[in-house]
Amino acid sequence: MQTLKPIQIGPVTIDTPVILAPMTGVTDMPFRTLVRRYGSGLNVTEMIASPAMIRQTRQSLQKAAWHLSEEPVSMQLAGCVPEEMAEAAKLNADKGAAIIDINMGCPVKKVVNGDAGSALMRDLPLAARLIEATVKAVDVPVTVKMRMGWDHSSLNAPELARIAQDLGAQLITVHGRTRNQMYKGSADWAFVRSVKEAVSLPVIVNGDICSVEDARTALAQSGADGVMIGRGAYGKPWLLGQVMQALSGGTPRGEPSMDEQYALIIEHYRAMLEHYGEQVGVNIARKHLGWYTKGLVGSAEFRNAVNQIPDSRTVLDMLARFYEPHLSKAAA
Repeated sequence: MQTLKPIQIGPVTIDTPVILAPMTGVTDMPFRTLVRRYGSGLNVTEMIASPAMIRQTRQSLQKAAWHLSEEPVSMQLAGCVPEEMAEAAKLNADKGAAIIDINMGCPVKKVVNGDAGSALMRDLPLAARLIEATVKAVDVPVTVKMRMGWDHSSLNAPELARIAQDLGAQLITVHGRTRNQMYKGSADWAFVRSVKEAVSLPVIVNGDICSVEDARTALAQSGADGVMIGRGAYGKPWLLGQVMQALSGGTPRGEPSMDEQYALIIEHYRAMLEHYGEQVGVNIARKHLGWYTKGLVGSAEFRNAVNQIPDSRTVLDMLARFYEPHLSKAAA
């Protein structure tokens, strides 16, 4: 029976290393709070640009907010100026972040064109200066998330991981794709073994982990110390809890009943409205409603209709009507 052992990141112990990935526009406080309730070894915030964090923009403060139930929290920062990364890291550590994670894996053009995210895998000297400045700026552990490399002709994650370890980073996460793959093709979990063999730090495998079985296979192929789950948790905030139960020797809980799912969706929707305000909350919630309802009868028509609606009260009425046939009499 495959089970995960606890890992130590500085003073932080993660008993079962099943970690929620940082996903921009998805892993905000309302979503992460639900994930934590079902079970997660560690939550990582959305990626926050270090210049925005220093300026304390409204959006950066929203992204950096966390719920007490989530602690300890890992705060993910992106940037390409060592001094800015150091300052942003210090700000968040002073506010109580338990871990600072450096993003060297984001493939999105806007981030890469600013020489941040996975662009850093093309400039290891700059990547090293960023890690060094961040580690020196804070007393909390610093971790690094990366891809396999920029493309298949430069798979330099093992080299970057060694540099990070030498500079004092305490955990490495590897998404098993190159930057140029974006999210196409399949994650190469077996490649992550080369990173695991290059360092003595805990290594986490990430990419395409959408089920308990995926988690088991990813661990077997990579030899990693834990898994990070991202897109697999879209519309399934309970997935990490299921994987945790399976990988700590228990029997994973089944999918929540439709009654429970409906109650959860309503709670999540209201939490987003509270977090963002009506207008922004309604817009951001649309993708979550799409993920929650996917696969149910009439879900495509429901999504198309609900995506046109600007006010939350109408959306809540539409949700009630859509879920009514799926609910037990007590909940309907």
